[in-house]
Amino acid sequence: MWNNRIAGYRMTLWRGIAPFILVLIMLASWAYAPMQAHAHAVAELMVPEPNTQMNESPPKVEIHFNEQIETGIGGIQVLDSTSKPVTEEKHTISEDRKGISLNLPKLGEGVYTVSYSVVSADGHPVSGSYIFVVGNPPNARDASAFDLHKQLGHSGHGASTEVTVSELLLYLSRGLYYAALLLSTGLMLWYGMLKDKTEVQRRQFSKWGLWTIRGMLVISLFYVFIHARELMEGQPTSDWGKLFTKTEVGISWLILIALALLGFLVLKSGSGIIKMLWAAALLILEGFNGHAAAYEPKWYSLLLDIVHLAGAAIWAGGLAFLLVLWLEERKDAGRFAVAFSRAAWISIVVLTITGLLSTFLFLPNLSYLFYTSWGILLVIKTVLVLFVIVTGALLRLRVRRGDLPSGSLLKVDVSLMAAIIIVVGIFTYISPLPANTPFSKHLMGTDKHLTLRITPNVPGENQFIVKVWLPEKDGKPNEPKRVKLLLRSLDKPDLGAIEVPVEQYKDEEIDTFPDFTKATYQTKGPFIPFPGKWKAEIRILTQEDDEIVHSEEFRNY
Repeated sequence: MWNNRIAGYRMTLWRGIAPFILVLIMLASWAYAPMQAHAHAVAELMVPEPNTQMNESPPKVEIHFNEQIETGIGGIQVLDSTSKPVTEEKHTISEDRKGISLNLPKLGEGVYTVSYSVVSADGHPVSGSYIFVVGNPPNARDASAFDLHKQLGHSGHGASTEVTVSELLLYLSRGLYYAALLLSTGLMLWYGMLKDKTEVQRRQFSKWGLWTIRGMLVISLFYVFIHARELMEGQPTSDWGKLFTKTEVGISWLILIALALLGFLVLKSGSGIIKMLWAAALLILEGFNGHAAAYEPKWYSLLLDIVHLAGAAIWAGGLAFLLVLWLEERKDAGRFAVAFSRAAWISIVVLTITGLLSTFLFLPNLSYLFYTSWGILLVIKTVLVLFVIVTGALLRLRVRRGDLPSGSLLKVDVSLMAAIIIVVGIFTYISPLPANTPFSKHLMGTDKHLTLRITPNVPGENQFIVKVWLPEKDGKPNEPKRVKLLLRSLDKPDLGAIEVPVEQYKDEEIDTFPDFTKATYQTKGPFIPFPGKWKAEIRILTQEDDEIVHSEEFRNY
């Protein structure tokens, strides 16, 4: 009986509150309906528009949404071709809270990435990225920029990025050339810099100056012959004339030999100014033939290289002359050591500063040191220079105490100099940057086949090809909007995906598969805005509206 009363009370209570619960459900459904219709804010207008090419820098970037966005969360940034922000200025939100903008400094030619990340008023995160282009920027530089064969119209050689046994003769010629260059120019520079030369110093300048000029001429001929033969391998004899008359490198080799011959006349001249001008001409010529000539701004890269070479010549030439004097007359060696110790320290400082600045100019970041033999050799050279600094400090300490230079320390320093010249002879020939290679991947599966090609796979302009095979029973994605290609930066995961606007095309390749239908898409454009690790994401929407997603990782430099 008591249980029947409780059941009755429950029924009465339920009848009383049921209408209220029903009203609450209806209100919730009504409130939720518009949220379903507009799930989150969508970018309706972008300025500049995605994938546009502009003649001049835009004053700002703007993105307008169909709904209001939060003002205290998210932001917008513009990255350059090295993935660095072009400005530190703060973004602004429009009065209606539907737009976000960022003022820009004047941008130079290049590919720029706009990346935005906001939160809509209903709490949904919205992000994305796209690119725009200013001017007509060249493709990013990689190992191909250092391929001399291109000047001659040759192909099939490629740029050297690694040290091989077959190239030892080539590197030997470069090591000998750099030794002759630094010793001959260094001796001439010291002749002009050194005041009140003793008779012994004059005699040794004349004697060893003649040997270094002879060595410079013979080694230059050997150096030019070895390099010309490597460049002209497999080419007709008639092209040899083209090499020395139509290419910058060939003409510079002729100037090099002419300057080496002129060195005999310069040596006989009693003018230190003429000797220093001859040395400067050789160093400037070598600067135009080095890696620096491939970088912009050219005046800055060449200035760094020439100053670096001059510092190396003063150190190497002075050290070799100090050893000669030490073997000939210890007292004159002591006198010269005073002047050399001061100049050597200045040279080391100059070499360190210009070397660091050149490295930052050549490489996008320091991680590239471990991608090629060039970087490994640079690390070895740096270690050797540290040993030079230690031995140089010990030598300078003896000189400041009034003692004669230590013969053992001099020999160690000269040995280190020889090792550094050998390293320099190798790494000035190979590329400081890795070589990019086209990306191509074909996937075979039971539910799909996919092909993705990115050519030449460099930061900047590329061709993108996507091929999709689906089972005949599923039909094929016959509308462009049903296949999307997205690129995501793995180095910068906070950036939104860049959509590559692929379009259908007629494929002439014979690559059919039984029981599968094929759809092909392609486009061309600078949709890889900066080097690094990337993930290509292919999204396929079948005619039954089932989504297939496949990802492939690749990288470029």
